[in-house]
Amino acid sequence: MAQKISSRYRVVALLSVLLCLASHLVPIADAIWLNVPSSGSKCVSEEIQNNVVVLADYYVVDEAAQPHHTPTISAKVTSPYGNNLYHQENVTHGQFAFTTSESGSYLACFWLDGQHQGGESTSISLDWRTGIAARDWESVARKEKIEGVELELRKLEGAVQAIHENLIYLKTREADMREVSESTNSRVAWFSIMSLGVCILASVLQLFHLKHFFQKKKLI
Repeated sequence: MAQKISSRYRVVALLSVLLCLASHLVPIADAIWLNVPSSGSKCVSEEIQNNVVVLADYYVVDEAAQPHHTPTISAKVTSPYGNNLYHQENVTHGQFAFTTSESGSYLACFWLDGQHQGGESTSISLDWRTGIAARDWESVARKEKIEGVELELRKLEGAVQAIHENLIYLKTREADMREVSESTNSRVAWFSIMSLGVCILASVLQLFHLKHFFQKKKLI
């Protein structure tokens, strides 16, 4: 009996350590504050790999605004190749969600609408979540009827999978960068060889020209 209790405590302790490590390895989404100027836009971007769920909530925070006169904003989200993923105008809050189909930097921009005549900047709270952080674990628990340690194990499994996919993505990016670097080095080497060849050819032609010139002047 004592051995069963001891082994159970060990399992719980091991799960706690693994969850702690996963929480440090997987980025936790925190809300950020953006100060949107009265003219122009404020943008935030994030490097995201392919086939990742993105979920974001935003709302205007303006303590100086009078009741029922909260300034409205416009929001636009674009993919690395410039595709429009989300666009809303004249809103004080909103939410966008999508699954990435391209790897690269995703850009979200916010700007004040024309009717805002205050001439002052406005604050926006943006809660941007990606991957495992964007998953609704309460719905998963209700759907699969799991709770407690089993639910924490599912979270840990998702965190490990996210770390594995991120490592594969980084490895792929490293291979692409190495290929580009090798290609650039090869081009530079060939350009150097061609430049050296041109210099040698020009020197030989110059030597023949000077020899012919001196022979014509009967200097040699």
